[in-house]
Amino acid sequence: MSGFQVLGIANNGDEAIEMFKNFNEKPDIIILDYRMPIRNGIDALKAILEIDKSSRIIFASADRTIKEKVYLHGAIGFLDKPFTHKKLVTTLNDCLDMSKPINI
Repeated sequence: MSGFQVLGIANNGDEAIEMFKNFNEKPDIIILDYRMPIRNGIDALKAILEIDKSSRIIFASADRTIKEKVYLHGAIGFLDKPFTHKKLVTTLNDCLDMSKPINI
């Protein structure tokens, strides 16, 4: 879709972490939601960054109160739900082109 390849979709935070551990080649970008079963997105973000500090993680959430917190924990982008396909593609491209946080 729009030139991006989806390597996997996790149903919960623990599954996302395990999936990340098992990738032979790590994804260029990870998109996490805050409200996930078993382990929330912030906990998954922390765990993934403990495994690989260079991971680029975008948060997608309707809960705007967590935006600052996810940036402090290492996210490089934030998509306010609901978002358009165009906004998703722009954010992905922006995050692939930079290593510092972006404000969306």
